[in-house]
Amino acid sequence: MLVSRSLVVGISVALTALVLAGCGTRMTKAPVEDRGTSSAPSSSPGVVVAPIKPLPGAENAGKPGYYTVKAGDTLIRIGLENGQGWKDIARWNNLDNANLIEVGQVLRVVPPSAPTADTGVVTRPVASSAVTPSSAASAPKPAASTSVAAPVPAPIPAPTPAPAAASPDDDVPFIWPASGTLLAGFDEARNKGYDISGKAGDPVLAAADGRVVYAGAGLRGYGNLVILKHNNTFLTAYAHNQALLVKEDQTVRRGQKIAEMGSTDADRVKLHFEIRRQGKPVDPVRYLPAR
Repeated sequence: MLVSRSLVVGISVALTALVLAGCGTRMTKAPVEDRGTSSAPSSSPGVVVAPIKPLPGAENAGKPGYYTVKAGDTLIRIGLENGQGWKDIARWNNLDNANLIEVGQVLRVVPPSAPTADTGVVTRPVASSAVTPSSAASAPKPAASTSVAAPVPAPIPAPTPAPAAASPDDDVPFIWPASGTLLAGFDEARNKGYDISGKAGDPVLAAADGRVVYAGAGLRGYGNLVILKHNNTFLTAYAHNQALLVKEDQTVRRGQKIAEMGSTDADRVKLHFEIRRQGKPVDPVRYLPAR
């Protein structure tokens, strides 16, 4: 009876030890998910990561005469908003494919020969006429107190500077591009030009002598569009046409028929006409003759 009880106790102790050992084995083999190990390859030992290549022109970001590409930009819109032709911008930036521009890319939007903030005239300071301490020490001492001081002459007023002469590029004799009535005037926020009424097929005329820098339908919201560059200051835009009668790089004369009025990308037949000064839309009333 005593042997049986000892045997039972021994078996119980052995079973308890086995159970505890089994629990300890399962605990040490429990999986651990280390979320910190999924780091970038650059933090992994032995992995060489190539440096990120900077976008073209990044060194010119923020400089006058350069433009940083934003989401939704096209070369046509960049040209319109900077007073340039898209082909010129493509050439100045050596773009093989004008349709491939990247957000953050920096483009030159002025001719390479145009002055920027990095260039300018170096001026030398004018020598001061004030008496220096060394010359003051060698100057003759004043005479006795009985001498009479010479009268101080009245100051001569500085001449009024002449007004700056107007640039020849500002003197462009614009005419109205269509004969219809005005549907909507200039509003800097909502309407960047004039909307002029007419019938489908009515002539659209060049407002001044110039060169065609764009003719097509690649600018959303403008339909069939013609853009003329008149000089280094002014562009004009003619939108919503049903037919375009000129080609890019063609020279046109003031009053020449360049398109036929239509309703492409518009709610009715009309001509949307813009005058842009250095790429910024301006109120045409400042430049068109009264009628």
